Amino acid sequence: MTKTIALLSGGLDSSLAILAVLKQGIEVKAVQFVTPFDIEVSDISSALKDPHPLGRRFGFDVEVRRLGDKFLDMAINPKHGYGKNMNPCIDCRILMLKEAKELMQKTGAEFIVTGEVLGQRPMSQKKDMLYHIDKEAGVVGSVLRPLCAKLLRITIPEEKGAVNRELLYAFNGRSRKPQMALAKEFGLEDYPLPAGGCRLTDPVFSAKLKDLLANNPSPAMRDIDLLKIGRHFRLSPSCKIVVGRDESENELIQSLASGSDCLLKVEGCGSPTTLITGGITDERIRIAASICARYSDVKNLEAVDVSVNREGNNFVIRIIPADDISLNNYRMNLSKQNKPIKTRPGLTNEVIS
Repeated sequence: MTKTIALLSGGLDSSLAILAVLKQGIEVKAVQFVTPFDIEVSDISSALKDPHPLGRRFGFDVEVRRLGDKFLDMAINPKHGYGKNMNPCIDCRILMLKEAKELMQKTGAEFIVTGEVLGQRPMSQKKDMLYHIDKEAGVVGSVLRPLCAKLLRITIPEEKGAVNRELLYAFNGRSRKPQMALAKEFGLEDYPLPAGGCRLTDPVFSAKLKDLLANNPSPAMRDIDLLKIGRHFRLSPSCKIVVGRDESENELIQSLASGSDCLLKVEGCGSPTTLITGGITDERIRIAASICARYSDVKNLEAVDVSVNREGNNFVIRIIPADDISLNNYRMNLSKQNKPIKTRPGLTNEVIS
């Protein structure tokens, strides 16, 4: 039986591409790549345990592969540049096809299947670019795109008769109507609605990433994970504050903290977990404490006691909650000027224990 490696994103197009080759009696092994930018920190373990219900329903194997540092290195310095935001779509596709090629060679598969549709994405799904991507990945002639195959050059598996070209499709453009009709034909009713792509296409996340790379050209995976959660404030090129927005983010910040970081919280009330990382000083702890107090349930008090844990040492700072002007002095992507946090007359910020 002919075998293929299929790229499964979890979206409708890749699902339909797999069903199209299954219909021809081809054995499918799907691979779902997990990158640092397309999955929540808290969802990684669950995704690895249960990659995709489609495989269970239609009888094909799904392997989940994490592209960690390899993907991060590519995303920081993509050969083909970025899209509208920080999305290196062309280099991303090349990397995934290279990974699929390795898996194809290991498993004895004959070709690769993807769910790409000609003209659906402006950067990576033009005809000439699809051919260029295949060449860069070293898979010329070995990538079958069932949903638009009739609009592209014939592939090796088609030439060999392993795939019947007449049973493939000629979808083109951004309309989802052909895919939705095909899904109905295949009996595929439960599928995700179109999404905006990975985080690198999101302008807010992209701005955070640009700021990170401007101040740290070689970030660790933890730095990337922190970008996905919380409110971000920058105090200096080396020093950042991350403030949790809910209980789940508070737990994630706690889990991502390193031994050199500083954690703050207002005890006895609803409070964000607040992290300071890099270049920590007493003054910056006071700034972080005032921001932490500002987002707590006691933000309207004249002064708030904030618990601080720094390198295993615990103490409390009595602080005035930051006002909106002060927040904007440090908030990411706003003013870069590190101005003092304003205090009300008659109050001082002091360590009390």
